[in-house]
Amino acid sequence: MSADRKKYEMTQTDIALLLADAADEVEIGIAPVQAVMRAGRRRRARRWAVGAATAVVLAGSTGATLAFAGLPGIGDRGAVTAQRPASPEARHVYEPRVTVLASGIDQGKEWSVDVRVWGAPRDEREADRQFGAMKDAGLEPVDATRAAGLIGRTSFFAVRSYGDGHARPVIFNTVGRLPGFSGTDLESAAVGLAPGAGAKDSAPLVVGMVAKSAREVTCTWKDGGSTAARPAVDAAAPGARGSVIRPVGSFPGGNWFVCVGPDGARYKDAKVTR
Repeated sequence: MSADRKKYEMTQTDIALLLADAADEVEIGIAPVQAVMRAGRRRRARRWAVGAATAVVLAGSTGATLAFAGLPGIGDRGAVTAQRPASPEARHVYEPRVTVLASGIDQGKEWSVDVRVWGAPRDEREADRQFGAMKDAGLEPVDATRAAGLIGRTSFFAVRSYGDGHARPVIFNTVGRLPGFSGTDLESAAVGLAPGAGAKDSAPLVVGMVAKSAREVTCTWKDGGSTAARPAVDAAAPGARGSVIRPVGSFPGGNWFVCVGPDGARYKDAKVTR
């Protein structure tokens, strides 16, 4: 019994000494708070990444509306909103989009030619207001004696202005679809530059439409002379006196041109020559 007890006591002593030695080697310091916080942030980041990956999978299968539904702090802001229709003002329903083709001085008076494109009204209310605005500008749409005839149709006017208030449409139309031009297609009309087309001393003014590919329009006069119109160097700047080809805003189907002849000349024809 005594021998067994002694063996037991030695075993307990040995264990105590080993524990003491181990305790001496352990360094006890301040609790690692920063490490714990970093670990917490890493866990949150992993949860966020899992949510983002899930959202991407949803987007690939069900569309963009769900793309951000599962992201923290996003909520319903990822839903796609319907695009608002363009306002009448943005569509130039009540005020036309105006492009100046050419301008200059004749017999001491300023003249200009511009193209005005009115957007198509979508309902009777828009048509009524556009019809009134055209009348106030001294313009009358083609084949539309009532405002309702403007609904769904675009109107354009090439207007010659001379001096103070002498404005006259040269080419104008109201159409469901704007015309398109290609190759040597050409449509034109001629008037006198000054008021009174029959005046012998008035320079002839030719206004027309051609394909965007046209590089030259030649207007010929009955006396055998001719004038060539070529693309404007600066398409955005109004033209000076002379002949020019120019793009017109809201008129994608072709370009417009102006030929101004010498005083007293009479118009014969116009052709795309290049």
